[in-house]
Amino acid sequence: MLLRGLIGTVLRRIRLGQGRTLRDVAETARVSVPYLSEVERGRKEASSELLASICESLGLDLMDLLAEVRFELETERLAELASQPRTIGFTVSSQTELAPRPSMSGGGVALHAVSMAAA
Repeated sequence: MLLRGLIGTVLRRIRLGQGRTLRDVAETARVSVPYLSEVERGRKEASSELLASICESLGLDLMDLLAEVRFELETERLAELASQPRTIGFTVSSQTELAPRPSMSGGGVALHAVSMAAA
Protein backbone atom coordinates (compact mmCIF):
# COMPACT_ATOMS: atom_id res chain seq x y z
CA MET A 1 0.00 0.00 0.00
CA LEU A 2 1.14 3.54 -0.66
CA LEU A 3 2.24 5.73 2.24
CA ARG A 4 -0.58 8.20 1.56
CA GLY A 5 -3.06 5.33 1.87
CA LEU A 6 -1.67 4.28 5.23
CA ILE A 7 -1.69 7.87 6.49
CA GLY A 8 -5.32 8.23 5.39
CA THR A 9 -6.31 4.95 7.02
CA VAL A 10 -4.76 6.00 10.33
CA LEU A 11 -6.32 9.48 10.20
CA ARG A 12 -9.77 8.04 9.51
CA ARG A 13 -9.42 5.44 12.28
CA ILE A 14 -8.45 8.13 14.79
CA ARG A 15 -11.23 10.49 13.67
CA LEU A 16 -13.87 7.77 13.89
CA GLY A 17 -12.47 6.63 17.24
CA GLN A 18 -13.10 10.14 18.52
CA GLY A 19 -16.65 10.03 17.14
CA ARG A 20 -16.01 13.08 14.95
CA THR A 21 -17.31 13.90 11.51
CA LEU A 22 -15.31 14.83 8.43
CA ARG A 23 -16.93 18.27 8.54
CA ASP A 24 -15.91 18.90 12.14
CA VAL A 25 -12.27 17.94 11.58
CA ALA A 26 -12.08 19.73 8.22
CA GLU A 27 -13.41 22.97 9.72
CA THR A 28 -10.98 22.98 12.64
CA ALA A 29 -8.10 21.96 10.35
CA ARG A 30 -9.09 24.70 7.87
CA VAL A 31 -9.38 22.37 4.87
CA SER A 32 -12.35 21.46 2.71
CA VAL A 33 -14.43 18.39 3.53
CA PRO A 34 -13.87 16.86 0.06
CA TYR A 35 -10.10 17.34 0.38
CA LEU A 36 -9.96 15.73 3.83
CA SER A 37 -12.05 12.87 2.51
CA GLU A 38 -9.60 12.38 -0.36
CA VAL A 39 -6.68 12.39 2.09
CA GLU A 40 -8.40 9.79 4.28
CA ARG A 41 -9.07 7.58 1.25
CA GLY A 42 -5.43 7.82 0.16
CA ARG A 43 -6.25 9.64 -3.07
CA LYS A 44 -4.48 12.88 -2.14
CA GLU A 45 -1.03 13.21 -0.64
CA ALA A 46 -1.19 15.85 2.06
CA SER A 47 1.67 18.28 2.63
CA SER A 48 3.43 18.27 5.98
CA GLU A 49 1.66 21.53 6.84
CA LEU A 50 -1.73 20.05 6.11
CA LEU A 51 -0.93 16.89 8.09
CA ALA A 52 0.15 19.05 11.02
CA SER A 53 -3.12 20.97 10.82
CA ILE A 54 -5.22 17.78 10.68
CA CYS A 55 -3.27 16.29 13.58
CA GLU A 56 -3.80 19.45 15.62
CA SER A 57 -7.51 19.27 14.86
CA LEU A 58 -7.54 15.68 16.12
CA GLY A 59 -5.51 16.57 19.22
CA LEU A 60 -2.78 14.32 17.92
CA ASP A 61 0.95 14.90 17.77
CA LEU A 62 2.46 14.43 14.29
CA MET A 63 4.96 11.99 15.83
CA ASP A 64 2.06 9.87 17.09
CA LEU A 65 0.53 9.80 13.61
CA LEU A 66 3.84 8.67 12.14
CA ALA A 67 4.22 6.03 14.87
CA GLU A 68 0.78 4.65 13.98
CA VAL A 69 1.70 4.63 10.28
CA ARG A 70 4.91 2.78 11.12
CA PHE A 71 2.90 0.21 13.06
CA GLU A 72 0.65 -0.27 10.01
CA LEU A 73 3.70 -0.75 7.78
CA GLU A 74 5.21 -3.30 10.16
CA THR A 75 1.91 -5.17 10.41
CA GLU A 76 1.64 -5.26 6.62
CA ARG A 77 5.23 -6.49 6.33
CA LEU A 78 4.69 -9.24 8.90
CA ALA A 79 1.57 -10.39 7.07
CA GLU A 80 3.60 -10.56 3.84
CA LEU A 81 6.35 -12.56 5.51
CA ALA A 82 3.87 -14.93 7.13
CA SER A 83 2.32 -15.72 3.76
CA GLN A 84 5.65 -16.63 2.15
CA PRO A 85 7.26 -20.05 2.43
CA ARG A 86 10.08 -20.17 4.93
CA THR A 87 13.59 -20.26 3.54
CA ILE A 88 17.04 -20.48 5.01
CA GLY A 89 19.33 -17.53 4.40
CA PHE A 90 21.75 -19.59 2.29
CA THR A 91 21.65 -22.63 0.05
CA VAL A 92 23.89 -25.66 0.09
CA SER A 93 25.08 -26.84 -3.30
CA SER A 94 25.49 -30.56 -4.02
CA GLN A 95 26.80 -32.31 -0.92
CA THR A 96 28.82 -29.51 0.65
CA GLU A 97 27.92 -27.74 3.87
CA LEU A 98 29.51 -25.07 6.03
CA ALA A 99 31.11 -26.36 9.20
CA PRO A 100 33.00 -24.51 11.93
CA ARG A 101 36.69 -25.23 11.83
CA PRO A 102 39.41 -23.59 13.90
CA SER A 103 41.35 -20.93 12.08
CA MET A 104 45.11 -21.06 12.17
CA SER A 105 45.41 -17.29 12.43
CA GLY A 106 43.98 -15.23 15.25
CA GLY A 107 42.40 -18.07 17.25
CA GLY A 108 38.86 -17.37 15.94
CA VAL A 109 36.52 -19.75 14.18
CA ALA A 110 36.29 -19.67 10.39
CA LEU A 111 33.72 -21.41 8.23
CA HIS A 112 35.11 -23.81 5.65
CA ALA A 113 33.32 -25.96 3.11
CA VAL A 114 33.36 -29.62 4.13
CA SER A 115 32.20 -32.46 1.92
CA MET A 116 29.22 -34.39 3.28
CA ALA A 117 30.99 -37.62 2.30
CA ALA A 118 33.89 -36.76 4.63
CA ALA A 119 31.61 -35.90 7.54
